[in-house]
Amino acid sequence: MNIVTGPKLDLGIDATSVRLNAKAADAASIEPVIERRSLSRQADEVVVAIEAAGVNPSDAKAATGLMPYAVFPRTPGRDFAGLVVDGPRQWIGKSVFGSSGDLGIRRDGTHASHLVVEAAALVEKPDGISMEEAAGIGVPFVTAIEGFRRSGMPKPGEHVVVMGVNGKVGQAAVQLATWQGAKVIGVVRKDEDYEGHANAPIEVVNSAATDVAERVRELTGGKGADIVFNTVGDPYFDDAHHSLAKGGRQILIAAVHKIVQFNILEFYRGRHTYVGIDTLAFSSVESADVLRSALPGFAGGFLRPFPIAERSIYSLADAKAAYAAVIGSSRDRIVLRPGA
Repeated sequence: MNIVTGPKLDLGIDATSVRLNAKAADAASIEPVIERRSLSRQADEVVVAIEAAGVNPSDAKAATGLMPYAVFPRTPGRDFAGLVVDGPRQWIGKSVFGSSGDLGIRRDGTHASHLVVEAAALVEKPDGISMEEAAGIGVPFVTAIEGFRRSGMPKPGEHVVVMGVNGKVGQAAVQLATWQGAKVIGVVRKDEDYEGHANAPIEVVNSAATDVAERVRELTGGKGADIVFNTVGDPYFDDAHHSLAKGGRQILIAAVHKIVQFNILEFYRGRHTYVGIDTLAFSSVESADVLRSALPGFAGGFLRPFPIAERSIYSLADAKAAYAAVIGSSRDRIVLRPGA
């Protein structure tokens, strides 16, 4: 987290915010309330009038104590899009979006009418992308980009397997990998097609009906995958391990159970690399740096925001229902619209 010192400026702006006053015993017990509070900011901070804010699984998980560093009381929310209404002159009136690992977890976040955040955390919203779409970009794309940055960006002709391909991080990974010219194989758990944007056709493997590693070998001429982006974790760990080519890399971002069996001999003889990604460790400024790297992709049409269905837009007063939709593994990108 960035620590800013110096006197705060009282703004005469009141924010309407979703508030979690204490940890909930379970997901069904999350009880957000609506509060109003006066805002102040440091000299290098801005005030964003939030037009849309993404709702992520981490927002709900933090509310139930699955992230022990989450503080209470707080306003949740990591992703945002809106209009700058106060701050350094060059930012006033700009349409912006952003994301964070600390917003909504260790300090007040984006599920509010207004957000105070560092000016360096702002990313200018591309033309042609709505506020709701921009609010849905953050966490999934930051996670996918950082996974590939840490593992090595896919190269033209490389094979990338994306496990959990129809999740939002999975779809972001497909967009990025096909933009770079990689050949993508998506893995799902039932008979379904890939639902997102891609820059080239992708092969989909149903893990409930097919031996994943065997099918990956068939599709790669016996070589295996250069990269496996495992968005699910331990349920796919063994399949991912046996799908890797010599020198292959597995990216891990989630877990259902913490412990897996690990064959050390196969690991080092395969010259494999495992990369763990936790975007909750990112500050707002670090997250913005990652998002800026994707702007050429959005400008060129290689990357596209997730469609936002009207049924998946909630008011602040309906935040409990929005959190329930995310906990229920909705395929839609869930968004709060403070003005709704």
